Amino acid sequence: MKTTNLAIIFILIVVPFYLIMDMRVSDQKTVNRLEKQYSAALHTAVQDAAYALNQNENQDKEASYQSTKFFNANKDAAIETFWKTMYLNFGSGTDQVSQGVLESYVPVIAVTDYNGFHLYAFTEYTDTSGQKVYKHAWKPEKPYAYSDQAGNSINFTLDSYVKVYQASTQTWVEGYREELEGLTDVPLLNNAKLFDEVRRNTIVKSVQKDVAYFINKHNTFATRLGSYYQFKLPLIPNEEWVNSINDVGIMAFIQGLPVGHQFYNNYAFGSGRILKKNVVYGAVDESTGLKFYYRSNYPLNLRVLETFTSEKDAAAAGYMPTDSLNKR
Repeated sequence: MKTTNLAIIFILIVVPFYLIMDMRVSDQKTVNRLEKQYSAALHTAVQDAAYALNQNENQDKEASYQSTKFFNANKDAAIETFWKTMYLNFGSGTDQVSQGVLESYVPVIAVTDYNGFHLYAFTEYTDTSGQKVYKHAWKPEKPYAYSDQAGNSINFTLDSYVKVYQASTQTWVEGYREELEGLTDVPLLNNAKLFDEVRRNTIVKSVQKDVAYFINKHNTFATRLGSYYQFKLPLIPNEEWVNSINDVGIMAFIQGLPVGHQFYNNYAFGSGRILKKNVVYGAVDESTGLKFYYRSNYPLNLRVLETFTSEKDAAAAGYMPTDSLNKR
């Protein structure tokens, strides 16, 4: 066979192979970029929502002097803020159809309050025209409830404050564990270390169980909406779960969002504690294409691309401070 013929055959075989590989590499780069952008958007939304948990109109609902972990979480303000940030950073804007599609990828949002937790999950109801509608709605608050073999019941909180039902006397008592130690016939209250272990384990398992249930139930709604992705509780290190219950906070899950030939799945936890250090957002002004950075406690109507731990890191990545935005 002539050399020219061999060269032609080589080109016909090898060139398409390299073109396909180049396309795959390009597609993967796009997927990686989008996943990074989506992760920043989700974490930004959760951080904004966590900050909004503190928005209480009445001073007597703010953090009490008795417990540094108690305040009345404003879950409605948190949800409103969460979706506002999500719509902005996922490009949904005010388009209700686009917003609805984005919402369908968020099976559940959980707010861990001081003495119980709230879940915001898909619910089926019938509208005024008789049509079935699937929308997120709040489920009834669930306490951090525990019972022992003797029939005693304990409602835990995010610290050592408890409400206890004593089976032997059929009476309720409440107070901090330290105050109740030795005053009841509930053994758990007399062991500080065991009490804290059981308390944390009870809270984590209570939230895990209900979150898993509603994520699994979301499959029913997703199928009716035309999605065949299998929603399920992701594997989350126990340390993250335990850290998530140190203070009033919020957690959100996003799953099944198409990215190329793959699906984007992620979750984010956010603490409502005011003293927590704010993250730095790297965002873009879509009207000019210019990039700016700002801290999460200073919200701006810009689309967030990524997050940083310091202004220095954001500046090194090519973002400008927001005072440059004000001077334009």
